[in-house]
Amino acid sequence: MTPANKIIDAENFYGAHNYASLPVVLTRGLGVHLWDIAGNQYLDMMSAYSAVSHGHCHPKLVNALCEQAQQLAVISRAYHSDKLADFLQTLCQLTGYEKALPMNSGAEAVETAIKAARKWAYTVKGIAENQAEIIVCRNNFHGRTTTITGFSSVTQYRQGFGPFTPGFKLIPFADSEALTQMITANTAAFLVEPIQGEGGIHVPPPGYLKRCADICKKHNVLLLCDEIQTGLGRTGKLLASDHDNVKPDGLILGKALGGGLLPVSAFLTSTQVMDVFTPGDHGSTFGGNPLAAVVAKKALELLTEEKLIENSATLGAYFIEELRKIKSAKIANIRGKGLFVGIELNPDLADAHAVVLTLLKLGLLSKETRKTVIRLAPPLVINRKQIDQAVSIIREALD
Repeated sequence: MTPANKIIDAENFYGAHNYASLPVVLTRGLGVHLWDIAGNQYLDMMSAYSAVSHGHCHPKLVNALCEQAQQLAVISRAYHSDKLADFLQTLCQLTGYEKALPMNSGAEAVETAIKAARKWAYTVKGIAENQAEIIVCRNNFHGRTTTITGFSSVTQYRQGFGPFTPGFKLIPFADSEALTQMITANTAAFLVEPIQGEGGIHVPPPGYLKRCADICKKHNVLLLCDEIQTGLGRTGKLLASDHDNVKPDGLILGKALGGGLLPVSAFLTSTQVMDVFTPGDHGSTFGGNPLAAVVAKKALELLTEEKLIENSATLGAYFIEELRKIKSAKIANIRGKGLFVGIELNPDLADAHAVVLTLLKLGLLSKETRKTVIRLAPPLVINRKQIDQAVSIIREALD
């Protein structure tokens, strides 16, 4: 038995079987590359679902982490730290929001947005207690908590975990007319991903989010954009909502906010919405800790200092263009924005999981989603030569 197989067997023996991980054991990373315990090198085209947008072990982020870890890491929000305010100011000024509430995981930030929208609905909009409704889209993915899985349209995410929290209504994605028809006097918010990631890298038509924003404004409904995967340069702009020149009432960030080193997330909104929270309403022991604040602030600064957003726009367009040159009947569609790309396969001609395993053997790490789409979301530090290498490997795998 190989060392890798021993590790995988031990993990399967002692751990829950809630992931179908690929058969590789990784031990080191740098930039866009990862290495397994046998010393094999891989191109990382996943970025930990966009959490490693800055590349693995970015030296400036690692230095910031190490320096702060030797001073102060976690104190809880029972006290003030000398790092949180700087992070919040940087985050708010970069995104144009008045207030931010830091959390850890993306799901926690989504839960924060849901709580804020509901309390705003009762205390500001005047909806009767316990009657607030939030509209969401089919094929969504906002996290794994019971509340969030309760409004998923994917059977597996829901099966065996009910009963679920009421108050959510589903409409088709990219259908603004359906949004109009679903809104009632009890509608508090519309929660949407500007591009559906886990759903298969589904990009709505241009102007969709703008129409949704106009509809929400007309009916005094909060537009909440989940940009946990699409935010912070992933799609070639700071935020995916920027493609439609939309500023949501609430913004949800995560993944890349932690610089690939720590779980950091945040909910951002106006003073009016955020001020519905009073001490004791909401919180997190680790949310906004000094270590996370320092790393996240540096991660935000590096987006502009190293022109990662521009790199995503330029190389993302190049990546999609080169992928579309691959002549294969197995490819049904290629879609995406920036370095957020999906290759949809023809299910009659190719099995996405089998292709992913072939890519692994050829030195490229990816993962299928919804069984037919190969997700490609490399670190934003990738260069053209590495894009060409990735395209070459993908072409070989499909052949």
